[in-house]
Amino acid sequence: MKTFKDLKFKKHPNGEGILSHLDFDNGFTISVIAGGPFYSTPRRNSNDPDFFVAFEVAVFDAGGNFTKEFFPDHNDNVLGWQDRDEIDALMLLIQSK
Repeated sequence: MKTFKDLKFKKHPNGEGILSHLDFDNGFTISVIAGGPFYSTPRRNSNDPDFFVAFEVAVFDAGGNFTKEFFPDHNDNVLGWQDRDEIDALMLLIQSK
C-alpha cells in the first residue's frame, strides 16, 4: 500500500509552495499541496515537505474530476490542514476501493 512516504513533491506550477500527485491502480489520484496560498500549516512557502505539518488534499476520479467520495460529509472539493497520519488513512481508504 502506498503512503505519504511515497509522495514525491515538486514546486507548485503557480510558483508558490509544493505539489505531489500520486495515481493509484484503481484510477483515483490524490493531490497533496502546501504553501502560502493553500490550506496548509504553516501557510508559508517552502520547497521542503518536512517544513509543513499539515497539507491541502484533493482526490480525482479516473476521468480527472474532483471527487468527494472519500469525504462525503465535507462541503468542499478539497480537505485542508491534513496531517501525515490523516493523509495515510485517506490513501489507504482510496486504495481499498
